[in-house]
Amino acid sequence: MAATAELAGKVAIVTGGANGIGRGIVERFVDEGARVVIADIDETMGAALADKLGDSTAFKKADVANADQIQGAVDFACSTFGGLDVMVNNAGISGAYRRFLKDDLRDFEQVMAVDLFGVMVGSQRAARAMVEGGRGGSIVNITSIAGILAGAGFIPYRAAKAGVIHFTRSIAIELAEHGIRVNCVAPGNISTAINAQFDTAAVVQARQPLQRLGSPEDIANAIVYLASDRAAQVTGVLLPVDGGASTGRPPDAKKED
Repeated sequence: MAATAELAGKVAIVTGGANGIGRGIVERFVDEGARVVIADIDETMGAALADKLGDSTAFKKADVANADQIQGAVDFACSTFGGLDVMVNNAGISGAYRRFLKDDLRDFEQVMAVDLFGVMVGSQRAARAMVEGGRGGSIVNITSIAGILAGAGFIPYRAAKAGVIHFTRSIAIELAEHGIRVNCVAPGNISTAINAQFDTAAVVQARQPLQRLGSPEDIANAIVYLASDRAAQVTGVLLPVDGGASTGRPPDAKKED
């Protein structure tokens, strides 16, 4: 998609921005004129991406489960680029697949720390900087269709992602008086390295009305809109980018009409 400078003059942070969906968001933001802090625990990939994209980006190592490190990323964005307009809370982990009765919940604390607390503290620290800057802003939180649709396995992950949705709507109400919009994007089946372990083609065929595997660019397109001034009247919204999977399964082509 051709760039349209939708985000010209804006400063953004993308957590988990070194790889996968986060990397796609960073690259698209730069194409659209934003200056971006890549906040990630992966120093090698994060620094390499910043070097590749040039002066419009800077890397800051940050573990989203650590409030001080998130504050450091926010402070770094403000000192490096002069403020903060957009926060994308993208970093996340899934934990291991286990059925509930056999799950010892060993992943619970880490999954909640990254997927829910990380979104909470990232939103809070970004919002404080936006209020201080006095020009409003946009926060976009990344959930998942696993937070919308019930399913077996990955129970802590599903619970955390569902929490992100309700959290997003709640702070959209709180932050509106400061001109800060807060929205939520729910990716579905996306082609990334982390999803290579799954048979995504089979999942798309069985569960997704649009028979097309999504890409990081699809997610980035939605986030650019929510971060831009075109979405000035949009807050508290959950936007699935999932080929219709959260709406319902496709009809069985093997059955007669």
